Amino acid sequence: MTSSAAETADVVVVGFGAAGACAAIEAADAGARVLVLDRFGGGGATAISGGVVYAGGGTRQQRAAGVADTPREMADYLREEVGDTVSAGTLRRFCEQSAGMLDWLAGLGVPFDARLCPYKTSYPTNRHYLYFSGSETAFGQSAPRGHRVLARGTSGRVLFARLADAVRQRGVVVLAQTRAERLITDAAGRVTGVECRTLAGWARPVHRVLHRWSVKPGLYLPGLGRALHRPVAWLERRYARPLRIAAGRTILCAGGFVFDRAMMREHAPDYRGGLRLGTPGDDGSGIRLGVAAGGSTAHLDRVSIWRFLSPPAAMLDGQLVDRDGRKVGDLSRYGAAVGEAILRSPGARAWLLLDAATLARARRQLWSQTLWFQRWQALWLLTFGKVTGATLEDVARRAGVDPAGLIATAGAATGLPPYAMLDVSVRNRTALPAPMLTLGGLRVDEETGRVLGVPGLFAAGRTAVGICSRSYVSGLSLADCVFSGRRAGRAAAAAVLSGRPGAAAHDLGGHHADRG
Repeated sequence: MTSSAAETADVVVVGFGAAGACAAIEAADAGARVLVLDRFGGGGATAISGGVVYAGGGTRQQRAAGVADTPREMADYLREEVGDTVSAGTLRRFCEQSAGMLDWLAGLGVPFDARLCPYKTSYPTNRHYLYFSGSETAFGQSAPRGHRVLARGTSGRVLFARLADAVRQRGVVVLAQTRAERLITDAAGRVTGVECRTLAGWARPVHRVLHRWSVKPGLYLPGLGRALHRPVAWLERRYARPLRIAAGRTILCAGGFVFDRAMMREHAPDYRGGLRLGTPGDDGSGIRLGVAAGGSTAHLDRVSIWRFLSPPAAMLDGQLVDRDGRKVGDLSRYGAAVGEAILRSPGARAWLLLDAATLARARRQLWSQTLWFQRWQALWLLTFGKVTGATLEDVARRAGVDPAGLIATAGAATGLPPYAMLDVSVRNRTALPAPMLTLGGLRVDEETGRVLGVPGLFAAGRTAVGICSRSYVSGLSLADCVFSGRRAGRAAAAAVLSGRPGAAAHDLGGHHADRG
């Protein structure tokens, strides 16, 4: 690759979402010269997310809401979700630092609020900002830990905007519309820079607008999103010029791979048909860059696929059954656990059985407990997406469910007829798509975020194995992006600065330098 321009920095961050922004902030605060590059304009999946950060152990918001929580209780619950994906020590640090992490974000201007949601929901309305975002109650815990950023609608855009402001206030150089194509390594295999392609001139505003148009349609109408993205990719191929960036250390924060069909087919073939939660930047490029430099991966088969049955909260009083009429999952669990249970059911199909009284309560709650994107799905289910019957046998036959199995599961006295059965299969693409995101990534040292086997390279967020790489609950990915991004930023800066003449331990903030 022939380079027509060059840049240099102590720390280069590839990807400008939550993980990349947090890495850049910490590296800059440590005294490093930081350069961030992003294929598009920044934000990534963070900016289109709900802006929920999973935090506990006694946050300011929990205390203001009268919620008692400790880091140990938080760790006890998360161990059920995390398993052995990360060590006990890493999980303990994550939980012990959780309340401080939220204060750190608040210090950067990210707003939070203590108004507690009184019912179980997939995402609270604009009246509530603290809620049970996971499966805590299923494990006997009583502390809500979903902290939604204070903003109307989905809050991720405000979270990223505040982080981006903090990055620029520190004088960090951000190269937008710049795509990393290859990591540069020396004879010893150490990563010393990045080869990129960057847009210039008239192509930049056109590329920016076309990409923006493709993101939201790509979430709900994947075919349309792909069509709208083609001219974006064409502009990159035709008009981007080479750029070589020399780096003291490099941090990969380029998201997951839910938008890469080949990687999904190879690593997670069971999850076809889900609604891809991310942007075209979640194409696995960061993971592939790390692998090409000598890194290894883990948990690429782990994908979170969601089936939320509430709001309205009354829906959780129904019974979830498969085509044989047998019970599916636990409705008190988070939507990802319910979605996984449905995916593993025969034919990946499931129905929610409601009696007349429960159906009526759900309809009454519809307008008060939902935001617009929840409302249209609930409206569909409660009107066109159901079948009804005067008896359990009748409604089962109409739904295509085994009547004998349903009667055995539901029992003779299951409520007031008529009964309704709602098709909530994860591959119901008509009006009820199941959102999904990838969880695995590059294997990293859990003390520093350094990519194992690759000197000079770090990774964070969904490009790396992290806290949520086994099981996801709402807010855990963003929390891990902050946790792992900060970790990588501190360690990368310490590794560079420790090699400078006259560097003192206090100059490095006491962080262990990566000597690899």
